[in-house]
Amino acid sequence: MSDVRLVLRSRRVLTPEGERPATVTVNGAGRIAEVLAYDAETPPGAAVEDVGEDALLPGLVDTHVHVNDPGRSEWEGFWTATRAAAAGGITTLIDMPLNSLPPTTTAENLRIKREVAEPKAHVDVGFWGGAIPGNVAQLRPLHEAGVFGFKCFLSPSGVEEFPELDREQLSAAMAEIASFDGLLIVHAEDPGRLSAAPQKGGPAYADFLASRPRSAENDAIALLIELAAEHGCRVHVLHLSSSDALPMLAKARAEGLRLTAETCPHFLTLTAEEVPDGATEFKCCPPIREKENQDALWQGLADGTLDCVVSDHSPCTADLKTPDFGTAWGGISSLQLGLPAVWTEARRRGLALTDVVRWMSEAPARLAGLDAKGAIAPGRDADFAVLAPDETFTVDPARLHHRNQVTAYAGRTLHGVVRSAWLRGERVADHGHPAGKTGRLIERKSV
Repeated sequence: MSDVRLVLRSRRVLTPEGERPATVTVNGAGRIAEVLAYDAETPPGAAVEDVGEDALLPGLVDTHVHVNDPGRSEWEGFWTATRAAAAGGITTLIDMPLNSLPPTTTAENLRIKREVAEPKAHVDVGFWGGAIPGNVAQLRPLHEAGVFGFKCFLSPSGVEEFPELDREQLSAAMAEIASFDGLLIVHAEDPGRLSAAPQKGGPAYADFLASRPRSAENDAIALLIELAAEHGCRVHVLHLSSSDALPMLAKARAEGLRLTAETCPHFLTLTAEEVPDGATEFKCCPPIREKENQDALWQGLADGTLDCVVSDHSPCTADLKTPDFGTAWGGISSLQLGLPAVWTEARRRGLALTDVVRWMSEAPARLAGLDAKGAIAPGRDADFAVLAPDETFTVDPARLHHRNQVTAYAGRTLHGVVRSAWLRGERVADHGHPAGKTGRLIERKSV
């Protein structure tokens, strides 16, 4: 106990064994030393923070964030994104390989991105690589350089520098990634189904929803399952929106495929029925679907078919959110709001904070192989979020730390106020305000 420099106490500590009153001690290396009884003796000289009835959660891990830096930093950037993350209780994020210029599709491009990110990181930041046509030879060097896996699209990504893979190219990428036991993460929408769907454009959300049918996701996921079985590749399905795909995912996993899937706060908390025409702050791809689809996604989380809940924070400048769903940029900004948004709906459905921690901290950490993250347990990094779960607030876009304060949650009342966030025992957010820049760049090999 002589090395303990910080003590955090709460009546509600979320540990892997469940919720209980506890004292958590942090050593000089920024790791959790012990998880003790609430009334355990305080080591001499240690700073003490007693948060009372507020809940002490492991810091959230968000494995799906589009930071867009460098190249499109007017959309977002590492300085603003990581400050928003800290204010929202996220202490680790992994940046997607596209929307930045250059995209993270070579080891050299990864080096450029790291140079940009390092001086701006308020939380820990890692990187996904990209799998695009013609870069199979770049995948192993990116893996050896420390990316956590590789993202690909099966339909157009929306930016020309990150094209989609066809079946043959997807198969080749899977074979290469399987050869070093890497991870392929996939935007799964079938381009043929999208091309065949009506493409009207305009302000009507019903028309936009019809343009991105569930069948596009379902067919793409069926292809992933087929090729994952052929190559033995680890595959993760990104931002699942179509609940129709849940049975095939469950069956594939039962048959032994190393297949995981995530969904996002907006799919769990927003419904197609409530999206006003012209309100393109709600536009994302795949889209927000109907309430009955949402109910099935919650069931998929409850039964373990869905592993993670991560933001898919994909911001842009306000002018790109035109009132035409056909031309507006598709992406929802929720980095700072994901925890209260999900908790609000989870508590309404009778679920517990332990469930939210499993989906938003433990499982994303496991997906990325972040053994030091995702749990309040001895030896883990002392990353925490302090949450007042019963308090409410109304979302004011002006109080968000995202570069562009455009959000589908504007004006909504949410449960769960993030009091503070801690990274390796250092406070990085305090009552909604970023409080320090202590983030590090993390690599697959180093964690």
